[in-house]
Amino acid sequence: MKSPPLDILIMAAGLGTRMRSGRAKVLHQLDGLPLIVHVCRAAAQLQPRMIYVIVGHQADEVAAAVGKEFTAQTVRFIKQAQQRGTGDAVMSARIALSGSASTVMVLSGDVPLVRSETLAALLEQHRAATNPPTSCTILSVKLDNPTGYGRIVRDSAGRLLKIVEQKDANEEERQLREINAGLYCFDSWALFQALARVQPANEQGEYYLTDVPAILSAQGLAVEVLLHSDAREVSGINTRAELAEFENLRRRSAIRRLMNDGGVTFIDPSNAYISSEAQVGRDTVIYPGVSIEGKSYVGERCEIRSGSRITNSRLGNGVMVKDHCVVVDSEIADDCAIGPFAHLRMNSRMENGAVVGNFVEVKKTRIGRGTKSMHLTYLGDAVIGEKTNIGAGTVTCNYDGKDKHQTVIEDNVRIGSDTMLVAPVRVGSGSVTGAGSVVTEDVPPNTLVAGVPAKVKKQLQPEEPKRAGNRQ
Repeated sequence: MKSPPLDILIMAAGLGTRMRSGRAKVLHQLDGLPLIVHVCRAAAQLQPRMIYVIVGHQADEVAAAVGKEFTAQTVRFIKQAQQRGTGDAVMSARIALSGSASTVMVLSGDVPLVRSETLAALLEQHRAATNPPTSCTILSVKLDNPTGYGRIVRDSAGRLLKIVEQKDANEEERQLREINAGLYCFDSWALFQALARVQPANEQGEYYLTDVPAILSAQGLAVEVLLHSDAREVSGINTRAELAEFENLRRRSAIRRLMNDGGVTFIDPSNAYISSEAQVGRDTVIYPGVSIEGKSYVGERCEIRSGSRITNSRLGNGVMVKDHCVVVDSEIADDCAIGPFAHLRMNSRMENGAVVGNFVEVKKTRIGRGTKSMHLTYLGDAVIGEKTNIGAGTVTCNYDGKDKHQTVIEDNVRIGSDTMLVAPVRVGSGSVTGAGSVVTEDVPPNTLVAGVPAKVKKQLQPEEPKRAGNRQ
């Protein structure tokens, strides 16, 4: 018999008062991504018919965070008008799910470590029983200290009687160690039939989704509990301290993987931050205080010195990143060196063997093979050719007060110290600018210019630019 389609509901409407934050809890970030995105990623691995995210507090912001990664064909959003409990949140999806019978998996948006394999096991358990079919399957775990969690109450035969929340539990029930993990599978018809009978007869005056299993069981419908072995994986984040603890878990796991499987050396593993999505090649050495964030790639035999931050960038093999550099959304080819105190951003690229030195900022610029800019320079909106030398204090003046313009510096050029290049402008191959020049017009190839504004001083023979550059 063919299984009904799978729909997944993710509850993400709450503010999360224990976070002591003006931001909705599911928007807080773990490993560089909002909590809700981690859950959506795990859910998407099951290839459901649709993922529905129940939103409430800061609904637009939650939708925007999820929408950066998932399309409307994968994820839809349902507004919970009033936050009246988990049962009310799921009931908000009734109209969206009324078209056909389905299996409904219900998840919480604050459980970022949950694995798709665990969700698949829950789904398999739910669909395994056919005579009678299971109307509800609950994931549970056992805790040494279950304070604050809803308890799983079973009868003498081990069958589920009910789930009782901490504040509504009696003393005997509070001694139980098996708790509800907040992950469920339901048959859709059974879920919404039971939800219609839920009443807010509890201390919070809320509609509890946790009342549904007991209602189904009382009707003689089969309810199963799957006991999971890893409580940490299915734990929600409720406080800043828990968020920091989970961040540390992800960081340590990523570093351990890179050391044991990737052949990467960490001088001090306890004092580095590596995204779980980052890739680092063998024989690379990472010093204390380094952050490699997002979907970054670092090649083999690189050296990343202390205080440097690499975000969503790609580094080739044999790259040296000296102390206190920032590389964001950029690409560095093989055998390049940057820093100390260099900054690359906005899709900048360094070709093989290029060097960017002390206090050089590179923005939306391509630096050609073997080109060097060693000191105190701003290179923005520029294209720089091969084997060119950029003197200290050079600035590409890319902004005219209204628009950005491009500077082009061709091959084998020597830019003298403190040169201002007022874009749009092109410096031809083999040319030289004198120190302190302000270049406002294109410079022909093999030409020496100098002055304010820069004027042509002489034509150069092919061998002259190198000598002129050495004198700067």
